Amino acid sequence: MKLLLTSNGLSNKIIAEALFDLVGKKPENTSLVFISTASNIQTGDKNWFIDDLVNIQKQNFKTITITDIIAVPENIWRPQLEEADVLFFEGGNSSYLMECMNKLHFKNALLDFLKTKVYVGVSAGSMVTGPDLDLTLSQKLYGERARQNKITSLGLVDFYFLPHLNNPHFAVRVEDNIKEAMKDVSRKTYALDDQSALKVVDGVVEIIGGGKYLEFN
Repeated sequence: MKLLLTSNGLSNKIIAEALFDLVGKKPENTSLVFISTASNIQTGDKNWFIDDLVNIQKQNFKTITITDIIAVPENIWRPQLEEADVLFFEGGNSSYLMECMNKLHFKNALLDFLKTKVYVGVSAGSMVTGPDLDLTLSQKLYGERARQNKITSLGLVDFYFLPHLNNPHFAVRVEDNIKEAMKDVSRKTYALDDQSALKVVDGVVEIIGGGKYLEFN
């Protein structure tokens, strides 16, 4: 299984090159589907959403498709995912994204897709790849409202992913606050800034991008 877990998508050349290395194709021969679902309930300015699409467009993909797995029926989104080399899960609200996936029993389809395709996560799209979402941690660092402490998530990796380390737009995500929030967390965790990513191949993790990261447990 091949994954590229990011805070900020294809934000630099190293991360983009890592994606095409995982796919094993040149950009002009690679198809991508952009799954926007996690962004549905995010309010306010969405320049970040546009920036992620612009960074994708810069890579000269063969095709770029946009879909929302909760807004359209399976007979629409399934062929779109089947035809793509890259499944690109955009950021937004991680608990909402996971609730949508669980409602659709999406994991079964995804595991089948990932036998031949590459998973790319941005922020929330990366967070849901772990064994669960620690919603207490999400509330402390990301302001996500939660009705429970944990939600079972995709289980594609055995660690937590915390995005946007030291991002000036999210003051609470500075190193000291993350270290304080992690005191009660025993699971392996990576906190990455917007220029870093995790390249994961069959469970082997490589930190790339050249930015700042923290590693816990």
